[in-house]
Amino acid sequence: QVQLVESGGGLVQAGGSLRLSCAASGMISSLNAMGWYRQAPGKQRELVAAIARGGSTNYADSVKGRFTISRDNAKNTLYLQMNSLKPEDTAVYYCNAVKPVGTYWGQGTQVTVSS
Repeated sequence: QVQLVESGGGLVQAGGSLRLSCAASGMISSLNAMGWYRQAPGKQRELVAAIARGGSTNYADSVKGRFTISRDNAKNTLYLQMNSLKPEDTAVYYCNAVKPVGTYWGQGTQVTVSS
């Protein structure tokens, strides 16, 4: 089992920045991959960014150049630095962890970007 707890969401004006954190209950270095997803009202959950065990990353086209995913294995924490935020980034952001035996989700944190 992996427990994930997100934090760092909030209300920010367009053009601003936020950093999301996801604290994991176990050693994240043993996970196959971790990622951030988001779900806006009335829309499907979508991948925002992911980082593999080896450190390779991938991003949704809509956030490339603005968001950065990173992790601190010593702190068992995943981060998402979000810069130049836009109103269309408004959503609940979820942390995700993938192990060979299953996929785990956090409870989500709300990000609201005002215009």
